[in-house]
Amino acid sequence: MKVTVIGGGSWGLALSTVLHENTHDVLVYDTNQAIVDKINRLHICYQLNADIPKQIHATNDILEAVNYSDVLLFVVPTKVVRSALQGVNTHLNTPKLFINAAKGIEPETFMRMSEVFYDELNADYIKGFVALSGPSHAEEVIQKMTTLITAASRVEADALYVQHLFHNQDFFRVYSSTDLKGVELGGALKNIFALASGLIAGKGLGDNARAALITRGLVEMRKIYEAYGANIESLLGLTGIGDLVVTCTSQHSRNYQAGYKIGHGKDLEATLDSMTMVVEGIRTCEAAFNYGKQHKLDLPIINAIYTVIFDKVDPEIAYQTLFERRRKKEL
Repeated sequence: MKVTVIGGGSWGLALSTVLHENTHDVLVYDTNQAIVDKINRLHICYQLNADIPKQIHATNDILEAVNYSDVLLFVVPTKVVRSALQGVNTHLNTPKLFINAAKGIEPETFMRMSEVFYDELNADYIKGFVALSGPSHAEEVIQKMTTLITAASRVEADALYVQHLFHNQDFFRVYSSTDLKGVELGGALKNIFALASGLIAGKGLGDNARAALITRGLVEMRKIYEAYGANIESLLGLTGIGDLVVTCTSQHSRNYQAGYKIGHGKDLEATLDSMTMVVEGIRTCEAAFNYGKQHKLDLPIINAIYTVIFDKVDPEIAYQTLFERRRKKEL
């Protein structure tokens, strides 16, 4: 198969490597000429300083990228998804299968990425949509380390097709799901708690606090799932607790790293300036905070992280506010 990958960052190139290992032909599109040159001439992923197969080629010609295949894999930050889709939409002349591997929710609308795709693209040219999500750091995937993820679509045949594209028997195992809502929510919401996990680590708190955060974070995710009408069972899967655990415990996580820096006293702007990759949890935190207020949900951790990031509340005060809440039953 031929696959076009929109986005030449670390995750885009890690997934390109998986596709190449599965004997598919890959063309990567990126607007940055320097990234295109590094792929074509040096055969490296610059963000990870890792080698990629020489057979993976790149272009900054959007028309060439769109016409290359009938499968378009988007791996761009959620804040530029709309503009990327608008650029692709003007060149569509045949139906395509769209795959999204970015994890986030639009703050202004609380729209999931699948909804943004359908909002921006000409419906006549959408053959199908699949979300690719799960506990997966690009740093490990590009080194062919064992990884399990989920391909989700409202149409089971599309999920199975993408499962076939990416699944192999060496290091990359893919499950299928028709709970698109739950899979997309889990992949987005876990980034908020990764920020919190990094923050408590930056404040010198230990494993007990992190375990409590993950557990109570799962409770808040469930409240949003229930209000949103997503399948609660997805919380127990790779895109729920699986992604939550890996993002809250790994230093590979950019959200964890950002939280750690804030916990050490850096403000939000200084933290973002020091990051080489996008911190999706910040946008998702804003979206979840607004959604919780609108639906009158009790989300103390999400609310606390919001106040630290957007209201500049001292993390110590936010922490104390959580502990001053009234005593209650766990379940």
